Amino acid sequence: MSPTVLLLFVAGYFLLLLAVAWYTGKNSNNESFFIGNKNSNWMLVAFGMIGTSLSGVTFVSVPGAVGKESFAYFQIVIGYLIGYFIVAYVLLPLYYKLNLTSIYNYLSKRLGIASYKTGAAFFILSRTLGATARLYLVVKILNDTILEDLGVPFWLTTLIILIMILVYTYEGGVKTIVFTDTLQTTFMLTGLVVCVAYILHTMNLNVGTALTAMNDKGYSKIFFFDPNSKLYFVKQIFAGIFITVTMTGMDQEMMQKTISVKRLQDSQKNIVTLSFILIVVIGLFLFLGGLLYLYAAQQGVVSAGDKLFPDIALHQMPHFVSIIFIIALISALFPSADGAITALTSSFCIDIIGMQRKADWDEKKKKKIRQQVHLTVAFIFLLFVLLFYKINNPSMISVILKVAAYTYGPILGLFTFGIITKRSVADKLVPYVCIAAPLICFFVDKFQTQLFGSFQIGSELLILNGLLTYIGLLIISKKASITTV
Repeated sequence: MSPTVLLLFVAGYFLLLLAVAWYTGKNSNNESFFIGNKNSNWMLVAFGMIGTSLSGVTFVSVPGAVGKESFAYFQIVIGYLIGYFIVAYVLLPLYYKLNLTSIYNYLSKRLGIASYKTGAAFFILSRTLGATARLYLVVKILNDTILEDLGVPFWLTTLIILIMILVYTYEGGVKTIVFTDTLQTTFMLTGLVVCVAYILHTMNLNVGTALTAMNDKGYSKIFFFDPNSKLYFVKQIFAGIFITVTMTGMDQEMMQKTISVKRLQDSQKNIVTLSFILIVVIGLFLFLGGLLYLYAAQQGVVSAGDKLFPDIALHQMPHFVSIIFIIALISALFPSADGAITALTSSFCIDIIGMQRKADWDEKKKKKIRQQVHLTVAFIFLLFVLLFYKINNPSMISVILKVAAYTYGPILGLFTFGIITKRSVADKLVPYVCIAAPLICFFVDKFQTQLFGSFQIGSELLILNGLLTYIGLLIISKKASITTV
């Protein structure tokens, strides 16, 4: 299909987003930007968070990984389900009780200012790296399939995408994102279903015969029982639990939308509903991955990994499917990028600058600084995407999980220590503990063959990181002499 035609559809989709942003951003203020005026509809938030939770990496990398890891990712998904219930019934009541705008304010109330700033700083680092890795993957696909043929270089493609995101999030923030994420999730899931239906129809398969064919090729294996393997089911399930607790329950981007719902009970409905929908959706992505490899073998397609789905959708399928794929891919891109930029802006303004504590700043000054931070965050995104372009890792989902293991571990340790103990810490030493833990994990990961032989550490590195942080906090703590949160 002509790149110009695809580009016109992308432009039309963006104009639709602009219309939604204009409607929802009217009469917006700092409160609506940061927390949606505490008036978001829980059903819209739950549906829209599907897109944020999955992203373009899930859209491309999860199906692509089936060739090497079969359906092993579903082991992590089982852990996700357990993790979402912990978020809903342990963390959310705490956040609502304290009426938080930034969830890291909990660390300030419970442990101290240095702990609070450290938690927020690790979130900013983690979300910046994770979101730009996701953004890079989708931008690269868009550039390779559309804009490169029109003579547009990668850096300009990235800049255009970021400007598009800035335009529709600049005023409304969370208030706008709740609606745009819902729209984008709808397009993404439509693309997923259409691609599955097309391949089933083309190969004259139904769900049962497709699963049988996948099983014959070894694609449909879910549970792995070798304790030494990174794919061992116990490791994967526990990793899934802690990934969800940290990357959803202790992540300002995800919680910013969730606590924008007025009532705790509705917010909990949002999280529980999201958890069950995600099981179905990710299961469908894995099923699609198996179908793609079956289809590729039939058609003589040699692509694999992250390149498999784009190559088949854009070069082996009819034009209408290619158009749906591109729109779905962009719909997977925007929720992870727009929410991240907004959440990072919020966290920096509230947690690092302390905007809400500046009694001498009027609304106009706060808005001006918030907009400046918003633009700065977008510029930083541009730099990191270009950095990932230079590195060019073949599987971005592994990069993202590795980044999460190193950067969310200290956040996991801080929140866990605060919630399950009543001890107070030497607050000024907390940053050193939170830096030491991931450094130790880095050396453990690098030399794990020498340390553990055939035993492999995978995504559970996040748990080790959190445990080391917790132990460090325990060492620098003492029995509290005052009542804590």
